[in-house]
Order: sequence, then C-alpha cells, then structure tokens
Amino acid sequence: MKKRISILGSTGSIGFSSLNIIEKDKLNFKIILLSANKNFSKICKQIVKYKPVYFVINNIIVFEKVKKKFKKNKVKILNTYNFTNKKVRSDITIAAIPGIAGLEPTISMIESTKKILIANKESVICGWSLIDKKCKKFQTKIIPIDSEHFSIFELLKNHKINEIKKIFLTASGGPFLKFNLNKLKKIQPKNALKHPKWKMGKKISIDSSTLMNKIFELAEAQKLFSIPSNKLDILIHPDSLVHAIIKFKNGITKFIYHETSMIIPLANAIFDGQLDIDLFFNKKNYNASHEIKSLIFEKPNYKKFPALKLQKIINAYPSSAIIVNAANEILVDLFLRKKIPFLSISKMILSIINDRNFKKYAIKRATNINQIKAIDLWSRTETFKKVHILKK
Repeated sequence: MKKRISILGSTGSIGFSSLNIIEKDKLNFKIILLSANKNFSKICKQIVKYKPVYFVINNIIVFEKVKKKFKKNKVKILNTYNFTNKKVRSDITIAAIPGIAGLEPTISMIESTKKILIANKESVICGWSLIDKKCKKFQTKIIPIDSEHFSIFELLKNHKINEIKKIFLTASGGPFLKFNLNKLKKIQPKNALKHPKWKMGKKISIDSSTLMNKIFELAEAQKLFSIPSNKLDILIHPDSLVHAIIKFKNGITKFIYHETSMIIPLANAIFDGQLDIDLFFNKKNYNASHEIKSLIFEKPNYKKFPALKLQKIINAYPSSAIIVNAANEILVDLFLRKKIPFLSISKMILSIINDRNFKKYAIKRATNINQIKAIDLWSRTETFKKVHILKK
C-alpha cells in the first residue's frame, strides 16, 4: 500500500528536498496535500507535476490566480486547512512552513496523520504545549528533521535523560565566523545569505549568520526532549559534519556525523532509516566515501555574536520564546529589505527583553492559538516602535 504524504511548505527548500526524495520511490508514495504561500510559478509547476489531491495556498491573491488557472483541474485548490481533520488522512506530514506561520497548519494536521516530520522550530518553541497535547491525544508521532535535533533523536534511542551529562548543538558560525566587529557593521543581505555550508531559505540563512538559529535550536531541544537548559550548550564546528554531541555520565561521548545535506535526516525519517542514501544523491555532488578528517570544535564568541546572550532567557518564562521569535522575524525581514543594519537584529532583540513590559507578557502561559497570537502581536508592535525610535 502506498504511503500517503502531505507537505506543508512544499515550495521551500525542505519541501523541495522532500519531493525530490519521494520522486526516487514514487511508486510507493501518494501525495495527498501540498501547501505554499505565494510562489505562483512553483505552485503551478507542482500542481502539474505531482497532482496532489489538495493544494492549500495561504496568500489570497495567489490563491485566486491559481484557482482560476486550474479551474478545470482535478486538484482541489484551497485557501484554508479547516477541512483537513475530516478529509485528509496522511501517513506522513512534513511540516516545513517557516516562522510562526507554520504553527496553525501543523496543529491542524496532527489529528489526521500518523507521523509528523517537523522542520519548523518556531512552531515548536512557540506552541509546543499545544502540539504535544494534541499529538498525545491522537497518538501522532513527532520526529524532528533539522540535522541537530534529528541527531539528538537518534543518539537518545535506548537512553534516558538522567544518563546525560551534556548535549552540544554544533554551529558552523555562518559566513562571518572570521569577521571582526568593525567588518560586521558593513554587512549587506547578499553577504549574510551566502552560507558557507548549507543551502537554505533566506530567513534561516540570516538566523544562521547571527546565530539566532542556534538559540532557537536550544529552545527546541529543551521542549522536544524535556532536557534541562543546564545540560545544553553550543559549540562552533565550521565543517558542519557533526551535528550534535552527547556526553554521557558513564564517560562515553557519542556524536552523529553526516554530509551537509538535509536529504540525509529527511530521507532517514521518511524511510525509518531503511534505505541506501546513495540512491538519493547525484554522485557528482555527494562523496559517499568521504573520509573523516580532523574535527575542529571551539567555543562561540559572545561579543561577535551577541544573540548568544539570549541562551538563558529563551525558555526562562513560558512565553519568552514567542516574544523573541516575533521580534526576530520582524528584524530579519527589515534587514533583508535594507531598512536596518545587520548588528541591529541582535541589538533590538536584546532591547525587547529589557523592555519594562517584557516579563508581563513572558510569564503568560498561552493555552491556545489566540493567546500565542496576542503575545506575538505585542512583541511585533514593540519591535516596530523601537526600530522607529532607532531611526530618529
């Protein structure tokens, strides 16, 4: 029987990689649902090529254009996920919509899928209590597919949390690892988007350049694996070949090593580890016999990457992660549009957590989507206010 697949965020880098993996074994998969936001060209191509049963388009203008173009097509073009509980049944849902925008679609799919492969860290850090509660209710399995969290997931098999001494998430250091502070003042978006090791979307590429991505990953690891914050830390590993390291109390240290490609955790999660990874790579772009050379790890520079100062606050209060994430989304977008300088991203987030009203919102325990949205909105509003003051 074919496995039924749904992909949230099918036009992004994770969605694109997921479709390429499924194509290699398309006789054993049926694509039930794809979703995207506003990339009209890619949406049209995917409708024609993959023929999903449903295609959900968030952007209303693009939705109307696509619906008109494919009005005689069998694919059901929709602008909402409200139908999913009753009509969509998936064996695997890949949740890859970037940012807080991915939270509601992810929650909407839990009831109708057996397994969710989650690549949206913002959904986890902002709405984990809602996701976890619903997954337990419907016995839906969650598997993280970011390379760091997939590595932790694999390394923790047959181990208990009380056996762990320390978990290190590795960071490449991004494109500016060797830059000095003066040079960082002149960074342009085109520079920050050139990640030395990974091919990723714009938002996550900027987060990697500031190391905000690593702060979110720490918060995500705490929630996914119920790991105390004092057992988590960050190491700089420029080669990006080791993705997580676990030191056990018995003196043994384990790590997972793999090439810098999301195809590896993705394909292993889709096929439950029962695969030959060589089948999913163009041999010119992948060296299956890659030799393990000397591995370099170093402590991160907090002066160069001030976002690392958020390590203690990100999960200190029930909703502090919602506030930090919302501010970061606004600031990254402003930087990409050349409205603020690169160093202002971290500076402004630190300003938000020092705001006199920060704790008032951070201590709130959001128990539903609307409460998350209210806290998110406060953070976005305050961020815009502080940016406006900065520009005066």
